[in-house]
Amino acid sequence: MSLPAPTLPAGPVLVTGGSGFLGINLIRWLLTHGATEVRSLDLVGFDYPEKTDPRLRAVVGDVRDRATVRALMAGCWGVVHCAAALPLCTEAEIRSTDVEGARVVAEEAKAAGVARFVYISSTAVYGIPDHHPIHEGDRLEGVGPYGESKIAAEGIVRALDAPGFAVCVLRPKSFVGPERLGVFALLYDWAYTGHGFPMIGDGRNRYQLLDVEDLCDAIGLALTHADEAAVRDVYNVGARQFATMREDWQAVLDAAGHGKRVRATPARLVIAALRVLEAFRLSPLYRWVYETAPQDSFVSVEKLCGRLGWEPRFSNRDALLRNYAWYVANLDRFRGQSGKTHRVPWKQGILALAKRFF
Repeated sequence: MSLPAPTLPAGPVLVTGGSGFLGINLIRWLLTHGATEVRSLDLVGFDYPEKTDPRLRAVVGDVRDRATVRALMAGCWGVVHCAAALPLCTEAEIRSTDVEGARVVAEEAKAAGVARFVYISSTAVYGIPDHHPIHEGDRLEGVGPYGESKIAAEGIVRALDAPGFAVCVLRPKSFVGPERLGVFALLYDWAYTGHGFPMIGDGRNRYQLLDVEDLCDAIGLALTHADEAAVRDVYNVGARQFATMREDWQAVLDAAGHGKRVRATPARLVIAALRVLEAFRLSPLYRWVYETAPQDSFVSVEKLCGRLGWEPRFSNRDALLRNYAWYVANLDRFRGQSGKTHRVPWKQGILALAKRFF
């Protein structure tokens, strides 16, 4: 199902974290859908082909720097706050960037007369839930500094919401697509090099993902929907169609063409081992990832579909295969790189040694 083409107001829209995985995909979406000016703020330089587009102004700077944010905010009608320190960063970095950064950007947006403010949160705010699907009104319990900081930031930006300054909070599931690496590069690397892939547990749990294009469509609706009252709310975002982890991830191994299979492992033993490895910084996986991996994990998207008219176009399998195809086509761009963001592969650490057994 195709959504009607949005009508973007004339004037600038600011994307924080514009050099990141979501940032670049959103900037492309905005430019494709007729944005007259897009501004990007990121600690990392903007090195995509779109940097030559005269409608794009990319600034290297910090969302915690109020003067920089204020200067970029002038004249903007919309802001999408994507910037965040991810879970592999230090606790101090996460709390400073994700909480205080959100405060600065939201306060400056309201002071500048911005009409629409979209905050990109995470389903990590639900912690490790005891039921599914998860609804927006369910209990919030962040796991670790990242989940806790997202909850705190949601509270800050929603407290600023008011008629004329519509704050929309989106809680996406883990999203994949072009430019996405991070933890998903583990699967893609093992598939591409002819290895099977271990599940934490038997892989028969249902784990919802999200394609980044579907997320961009949701952001576009939050920015442009005619009903401001509907926009001023909190929404889950996730794929409608998803199977088990075993089935969806096996599709990537099948696409790699080596005849490899996903393999079950004893969940309790693996989780215990990963806790130790994480404590010694020998594994790229953090608690929320490995403790939710063997469990069902899916949210209801009925509220977003019903109130804003959103409809996802991609299933889990579609999204993973689209991301894997991009990975294979762009291997030379990031071979040998590693880091803490979604744009580069995360260091496999001691997990690289496990490849020989699969």
